[in-house]
Amino acid sequence: MSDNANGTGTGNADVDAVIARAAFNADGLLPAIIQQHDTREVLMLGWMDAEALRRTLTEGRVTFWSRSRQEYWRKGDTSGHAQFVRGAALDCDDDALLVQVEQIGAACHTGALSCFDVDPLQPVILPA
Repeated sequence: MSDNANGTGTGNADVDAVIARAAFNADGLLPAIIQQHDTREVLMLGWMDAEALRRTLTEGRVTFWSRSRQEYWRKGDTSGHAQFVRGAALDCDDDALLVQVEQIGAACHTGALSCFDVDPLQPVILPA
């Protein structure tokens, strides 16, 4: 995980290399898993294109691409429930991003802390 706690962020050359390495899907998007940095709780899933990824890595706030509105949005700009970047990593295939954040308020548009608190499923659990 990159560490932006010192406020230095990632250099432009490094960001360009990350964007070049990222395996965006056919729509030019990368799934971004958002996780609370200290508890490791998964908060939500959003989508980023190259510009949203660049903004996230260089501005210290998470930026997404809205597939429905076809525009960029930052969590918290209207609700106040901001996400401050604390770390980020591409997965082993470079086709998914994990962003560790300091979440202020709820991450889910329903008002729940996590989007995954809304509808828990009951899968079969096998012994290990």
